[in-house]
Amino acid sequence: MAKSLGSPFWVLVAWLVMGGMALCGALCYGDLAARYPEAGGGYVYLREAWGPRFAFLYGWKCLLVMDPGITAALATGLAAYAAAVVPMGSTAQKILGIASVLILAAANIRGLRLGDGVLKTLTILKLGALATLVLLGFVRGVGDWGHFLPFFEQRAGSTPFVPAFAGALMAAFFSFGGWWEAAKIGGEVRDPARTVPRALVLGVVIVTLVYVLVSLSFIYLVPIEAVTSGETFAAQAGSVLFGPAGGKVLAGIVVLSVLGSLAALVMVLPRVYYAMARDGAFFSAVGQLDPLFGTPARAIALQAVVASILIASGTFDQIIGYFVFVTVAFTGLTVAGIFVLARRQSPGAARYHIPGYPVTPLVFLSLTAVILTLLMASRPREALVGVLVVAVGAAVYPLVRNSGRPGVVEEGGRR
Repeated sequence: MAKSLGSPFWVLVAWLVMGGMALCGALCYGDLAARYPEAGGGYVYLREAWGPRFAFLYGWKCLLVMDPGITAALATGLAAYAAAVVPMGSTAQKILGIASVLILAAANIRGLRLGDGVLKTLTILKLGALATLVLLGFVRGVGDWGHFLPFFEQRAGSTPFVPAFAGALMAAFFSFGGWWEAAKIGGEVRDPARTVPRALVLGVVIVTLVYVLVSLSFIYLVPIEAVTSGETFAAQAGSVLFGPAGGKVLAGIVVLSVLGSLAALVMVLPRVYYAMARDGAFFSAVGQLDPLFGTPARAIALQAVVASILIASGTFDQIIGYFVFVTVAFTGLTVAGIFVLARRQSPGAARYHIPGYPVTPLVFLSLTAVILTLLMASRPREALVGVLVVAVGAAVYPLVRNSGRPGVVEEGGRR
């Protein structure tokens, strides 16, 4: 983003615009989570607004590639950066990636409290490492404030502004992507109507602040003109801060950061398949809670096994791109469902408590349309293949809708 835009000001604008979009979406999802405090998140909201077929298509897309693909990609990335700290071959990296997924899955099968404890610890360590990175950069005074000048104008050699800013928005969107996943564990947390909305909003605000501060720190340490790629940017910043070993230090911070993200995904993603099975839209066995730990163990194990297969095969890197378009589309469809639900509610029902409603969801939907347009323009083949996969799911839906029995599982005493 820094190299392409060539302007500290526009880098910050890109982060803030996408942070604002994520915040609008989090406020919308938070209200939906308060109204429908069940496991499944977006699957449940789509079911309530658009019906079971759309909800199934969302779960179909998640189950088929997106969820295990993202999990596998993170685990593989974690192993690759770990190899920069402790040298290891490709086979060892695959083993490490699979082991990280299986260990985190086992922790979540043991119980949400244990999984939550692991996630909290990793999050604290990750934020602590990033805060240290930012503070060391500014407090030690090893950078140069002159790197921010000119602040507004693009540097010579930068990409023309329109394509540069479009690319920056897409990169920032992908960096924020996943904030909606927290809603998927709404059926397993105490007081979900209060907890989930707070978690969504607070999480987005903290992440936005972290992205802005880390970006400022990197520009302070390394002039934009010297940047050739994201990897060299990190290596250059590490060398300024920590000397010759700086690359390994920053690689360790990346490992810690990715591990925290991986722990979050392993916790929340399987709840969609669990919710689908409870509705009779997937095999009923996946919707059963473990009798000992009270968690959707089979759904968690399914996610971990598919992700492990992708890690071992190494064929998923290009596949993920095919499903980003439909993921963004379903997120927009979920927020649009708020207007459908609002029209249906009875006169005496509780009103929506989304700050700024209806402007807030409209802002989110407008920016979603921009992102979808950019994705279609830059990756038309991948976008169309993603749409095709969803179309296949529409044909499969009648075959699996009766494979499970809706309502057979009670979770924590609640439907």
